[in-house]
Amino acid sequence: MSDIVSPDTPAASPVPPRVRFAPSPTGFLHVGGARTALFNWLYARKFGGQFLLRIEDTDRQRSSDESTRAIFEGLAWLGLDYDEEVVFQGANLARHQADVERLLATGAAYRDFTPPSEIERLRADAEARGVTFRFDPTLAELSESELAAKLAAGEPHAVRFRVPDGVTEWPDAVHGRIAFPNKDIEDFVILRSDRTPVYNLAVVSDDIAMGITMVMRGDDHISNTPKQILLYRALGAPVPQFAHVPMIHGTDGKKLSKRHGATAVGDYQHMGLLPSAMCNFLALLGWSPGDDVEVMTREEMLRRFSFDGLQKKAAIFDPQKLDWMNGQHLAMLPLDEVMPHVFPAFERLGVATREQLDERADWFRGLVDLLRVRARTVDDIAHQAVPYFRDDVDYDPDAVSKQWRDANATAEILSATRERLASLAVWDTEVMEAALRALAEELGISGGKIFQPLRVALTGLTASPGIFDVLLYVGRDRSLARLDAAVRWLKSDVTA
Repeated sequence: MSDIVSPDTPAASPVPPRVRFAPSPTGFLHVGGARTALFNWLYARKFGGQFLLRIEDTDRQRSSDESTRAIFEGLAWLGLDYDEEVVFQGANLARHQADVERLLATGAAYRDFTPPSEIERLRADAEARGVTFRFDPTLAELSESELAAKLAAGEPHAVRFRVPDGVTEWPDAVHGRIAFPNKDIEDFVILRSDRTPVYNLAVVSDDIAMGITMVMRGDDHISNTPKQILLYRALGAPVPQFAHVPMIHGTDGKKLSKRHGATAVGDYQHMGLLPSAMCNFLALLGWSPGDDVEVMTREEMLRRFSFDGLQKKAAIFDPQKLDWMNGQHLAMLPLDEVMPHVFPAFERLGVATREQLDERADWFRGLVDLLRVRARTVDDIAHQAVPYFRDDVDYDPDAVSKQWRDANATAEILSATRERLASLAVWDTEVMEAALRALAEELGISGGKIFQPLRVALTGLTASPGIFDVLLYVGRDRSLARLDAAVRWLKSDVTA
């Protein structure tokens, strides 16, 4: 088989590439599937091709409408738009069967009437002898009259592909040349006795019909590829290029599963992550853009995407890295791109209703812009925002022990702070800063001796945005009320 030029070179694509994402609707959209969809989308968009979606719903017992919706919703959330109508594999049964008939007509396939019970007996016998079971084609040999009689009687049978001699190889865009001796591939079933196609036949039939030129998928499919290449050739169709991307493992080095935490894309959507951050994180699972670049916008990912950066070794899904990545995107994205994701979090966590937020739209935008710098997720923003919405705050015990150790002295400082702030004609950050720094100088203390106790009085915490921004967004009346409450609390603690 002759080598194919790299899919990253113009010569490899005289026509725009056509790629597909083909999930089975037997569960929610897994992060591994989403990563595969993203790589296909990036490749199609970068080279002006088409990204197609096929729902492989031939497993009727395990497929569900709920899972299909989850796939659609997950792709929509990630912004991975597809071209053309969605293909449902189950609707293509007639074509699958027709392709099998073509293979039978050319002698590339044959009917196998061997009873399943006999196959199981032979398999068990092979296992008992410690050898790998391989189907013996002579079991299916029949004379023309015997075959005609069985067909006339309507006896159930499978159809097997007749594997030719030789070697099946291909230049994988990730792994380089991969070759399988055909002698190691048994004559595999392509149509079951109930007339439904086996995976490899259905996939090849659909990819031919859809005009797919590049099959990019997880490297757990490598063992399927030689069988599919043989089917392409037997059906007289061009063989697409293949790119097998690495599997995704957890931080323990084992295949990613629920024991590592959330594995469904929808879970991360509801955990306060941004789709841009999720795409950025997924892109780095098995691909490196070079130059030690990690944080990228979608446009930069498109510009940098190349098969040269795809890696052979398994990728590691690190939830902490994802949280960090999300924090980077929260801070760098235009505020208008962040705000649509913030509203649902505030409502879901009971911080404020959409109506309340709309009533103070400009103030709310400013607050989100203030808080997002210190946040890892959208939910973090909502949690940080609680002190700006409630009339009172809960004092964190650690904050009290650290910043309010001397209750009497702290009460005096906060009383003086309250008096100075109340005297201001303008509630402005520059004016407030000048006033409180002057107060610190008058009291003979550092500014921090005022600012840190004040932060606890306003938010109940030791960490927050700049104290003058906190005063501004908490507001004059509420800030003064919280100082009064803090002084009362401190004095009651002294007399208790």
